[in-house]
This record gives sequence, structure tokens and C-alpha cells, in this order.
Amino acid sequence: MASCGGGGTNPLDNPQDVSNPAVTSGQHLAFAYFQRCVEPILFSQISNGTSINSCAGAGCHAEKTGTGGAFRLELDATPLDVTDPANTADVIRASDIYKNFYSAQGEVVIGDPIQSKLFQKPLVLTVNHGGGKIFTSDTDPNATIFKYWITHPAPDGQDEFSPATYSMFTPPDPNTGTCNTQ
Repeated sequence: MASCGGGGTNPLDNPQDVSNPAVTSGQHLAFAYFQRCVEPILFSQISNGTSINSCAGAGCHAEKTGTGGAFRLELDATPLDVTDPANTADVIRASDIYKNFYSAQGEVVIGDPIQSKLFQKPLVLTVNHGGGKIFTSDTDPNATIFKYWITHPAPDGQDEFSPATYSMFTPPDPNTGTCNTQ
């Protein structure tokens, strides 16, 4: 083999042009639910049976010192009141907590927890996780929060800040409501 791929007549060659199809769902994960329900899990101290650490720990997914691949967490991220009109989408998107949201959603296939690394890795489902098994099963209370977030995106055509996502809380208030899991 003189080279890889190309435009020859071999059906196993690379195609001449590669196109990435556009995203068709148009859905976004809910920022308010991430901030109130998912992120606290990432920063909580969890035992995997041999040690106690957090996903945001220095040897794991900490932005500056973590060794956990592309998924990174800003340690000093301050929660924002998403119902405060001063916290516009631009203000939130410039915050450290949004960086954490953005990084976490990069580990998710919207609507499909089983294909989402954010769900797979802590359960060690079909993929290795350097931190070991974090959740005992997919019914672990933390796993159910991850699963709920992944399977309940904002309605089509609405962004991650949509008030429609407040229904993910009981009562439907991102500041005082409890995190729904079903």
C-alpha cells in the first residue's frame, strides 16, 4: 500500500468528498436542570469501592489538572439564577458553569443515555472508565438524574434556556423545585 484512501476505483477507498449531515433534531439539553441536578453530582464525593473522589477531582475531569479526556469541569463555576432577566443567554454562555454544561453535553447523545458517555462511563457500560464504576446500576439515584436529563431535552426549536424545561422540576421552578427523575 503506497497510501491510505484516495479517489481510486477501489470501493474500500475513502470517498472523494465527505459531508457531515446537519443536525436534524434541533433539540438542546436543559441548562437549568444541568445546573441544579446534574452538576452537583459531578462535584460530589463518590466512593467507587476503593477510593473516594469526585468527577471534578484533580486526577479525573478537573479543567487544569484532570486526566479524564475531553470532558472537563471548571472547579470554581458559580451557579446562576436562570430566572433573573440580567442573566441573559450571552451572560450565561460566558460563565464557567456554562463551560461545564457545554463539556457535559459533549458526552451526550440527546435522547439516548445508553449511547452517551456521560451515562456509560460511570456505569462502565461497554466502555472503560479510569475512575471505575461510580454508579451501582442504572437505577442508582445519580444515574437516573443523568438519564432523565439526557432523555428530556428542550422542545424542538427552543434553546437550552427555555422556560419549558422548568417542567423538569417539581414544582416547575429551577430555583426551588426538586429534580424530577421520571
